[in-house]
Amino acid sequence: MHIREEQSERHVLSLTVTNEAGILARIAGLFSARGYNIESLTVADIGTDHRISRITVVTNGPPKVIDQIIAQLERLIPVHRVTDLTEVGPFVERELALVKVAGTGEHRMEALRIADLFRAKSVDTTIESFIFEITGPTDKIDSFIDLMRQIGLVEVGRTGVVGLVRGSKAA
Repeated sequence: MHIREEQSERHVLSLTVTNEAGILARIAGLFSARGYNIESLTVADIGTDHRISRITVVTNGPPKVIDQIIAQLERLIPVHRVTDLTEVGPFVERELALVKVAGTGEHRMEALRIADLFRAKSVDTTIESFIFEITGPTDKIDSFIDLMRQIGLVEVGRTGVVGLVRGSKAA
């Protein structure tokens, strides 16, 4: 007997939800109870009256699993809409990171050169370290961190992915 493994794909899901106590825990619980992994999770209030939030979830799985996740999310009462940005079409995805790098002499100069190439902004400077702010797609931030690791990476803080469908219509 040969068992065929389905290819796992990365998906960015955008949820519009009612701001109510426990909704984030319910969504995270839905993932953990079924053994699904959340790679990135961001939440922000998007309504002028503070009643609506957007939750962006990045997860991986075969198409059948992603479809099941979306169907289960849509069943939650406070969830207004679930959009799989990966399936909808072109979308813009960004993440922000703060990256602390220590170094002196040539390491310091190399950190500044790499930051310039990646368009990272120095937001704090001491004699022995920098904190860089960098935004962009996840792979860009990963590459920047990998290079800084070779120079003297001290610490990283990341926001998680946010995404919006391109064009004039909402997802």
